[in-house]
Amino acid sequence: MVGGLPTDLQFDLQKYGTMAFPESIPFSPAGDKLPITQGDFRDFAADPIAEMRKLHAEHGSLALLQDGFKKVAFAFGPVWNQPVLSNAQDFHSMFFAIRGSRKSSLRRLTSGLLSMNDDEHREHRRMLMGPFARKSFEKYFEGINQLTHDMLNDWQVGETRDILAEMTQFMLRVTSGMLFGLDNPEFAYNLGHMLHEWVQMNHEIGTGAFVADAKYTDRYEDLLNLSDELEIQLKTLLEMKRQDPGDGNDVLSILLAAYAEEKIVDENKLMGHIALLFAAAHLTTAHTFTWTFLLLSQHPDVMQELHAELQAGVLADPFNPNSTETLLDRILKESMRVLPASAYSQRICARDLTLGPLQLAKGTPVVFSQYMTHHMAALYPEPDKFIPDRWLQIKPSPYAYLPFGTGPRMCIGGPLAMVILKMVIPQVLSRFKLSAIPGSTINGRVISTMLTPTSTVPLLLEEQDGNFRSAPVEGSIHQLVEFPAEAKSARRAA
Repeated sequence: MVGGLPTDLQFDLQKYGTMAFPESIPFSPAGDKLPITQGDFRDFAADPIAEMRKLHAEHGSLALLQDGFKKVAFAFGPVWNQPVLSNAQDFHSMFFAIRGSRKSSLRRLTSGLLSMNDDEHREHRRMLMGPFARKSFEKYFEGINQLTHDMLNDWQVGETRDILAEMTQFMLRVTSGMLFGLDNPEFAYNLGHMLHEWVQMNHEIGTGAFVADAKYTDRYEDLLNLSDELEIQLKTLLEMKRQDPGDGNDVLSILLAAYAEEKIVDENKLMGHIALLFAAAHLTTAHTFTWTFLLLSQHPDVMQELHAELQAGVLADPFNPNSTETLLDRILKESMRVLPASAYSQRICARDLTLGPLQLAKGTPVVFSQYMTHHMAALYPEPDKFIPDRWLQIKPSPYAYLPFGTGPRMCIGGPLAMVILKMVIPQVLSRFKLSAIPGSTINGRVISTMLTPTSTVPLLLEEQDGNFRSAPVEGSIHQLVEFPAEAKSARRAA
């Protein structure tokens, strides 16, 4: 045991130092007030956004949260996002805080691109760019459209659907198909479902890297067992692909070909890439779909204008992720601003270094937050409101708007995610009107790093007649985004 946690729950201790959290973090002199708060990491785990808001209100753009001997640095806003995200040599990435022992399946499955650093990261990122390049996107279109039609054909006017469950299952099938191929769709779907469970478990107990709490650590053995099962299935898939690559258009087939061309034989790295690519793509896109449909259901004026745009045949260019030319472009940018699927992330100091007035020791976690940056009034007036047309006037820097991160580790799947969103949303909204259910409870909070709906998100499927209305809802969603007055419950309004 180290610091109250099972040894395997620590970060990569040999690489990052003797402790995940250094016992002391010195500061520059001058007698300035130290931006440090004594707290309980369990409070941060329970509600990261609330705790980050407190730290920002008390200390401004740089802060330290200390729990016993453990300290975590927080860097808020574009000024500090830039050095943390642009300097990949000093600030290392670790996608999952829970890695497992060196010989475990969990360690191998979490050793893909998102956990690589320095030369290894550059080399593997170059190789992985192929399946996510624009020329590869068109290979996925037919399968995405078919899965969209299958989903919509299963929906009926008058039904209430949990849009979170619908979009999670939809993205499970889309991501599985793109990564593993559709020549054996049932196997791909079952493997995707296992990966979905694995990703969720990693996120749920990932807080164990911050706190010694049985709520998180008791499930660690379950995660190890699931990792063993998942690795067996991934090895089975690799053997199937080697024997019959199918049409060769899926990500795994493309990577196998690249591995063969470059004479790379380490299949553990390949399995790690696949596991972490699935982890990065599946739930984040499903949550973006969910939040976007919910926001539109509560902003009938925006939905009215979007409906007119779609009726006129004005479609967003799926290949231009930065466009604000169409209303759908602006809606997606604003949805990912106000409710970003990734609420915060972290880097690990690879050496003793200075960040502003802070002198941080090797191994110190540094948290940066998309949600906090996107909700800064100095950058976005009325930041808690969903105002798509603000994008007609603003052009924030990559460090002020970063739903997919930025810098040398910017998400390679971000452009593909935008393509999927821009392909699917017009099809859904041209066929159905999605209306909020009056009095329904919609909750959301950050689990691990993701801003996640923690309740159902029930929406009524209606005939698309072009007449839109909002409905008052309950729940913690009101702590995350400000809805129009008519969309707030009578109890909250009172």
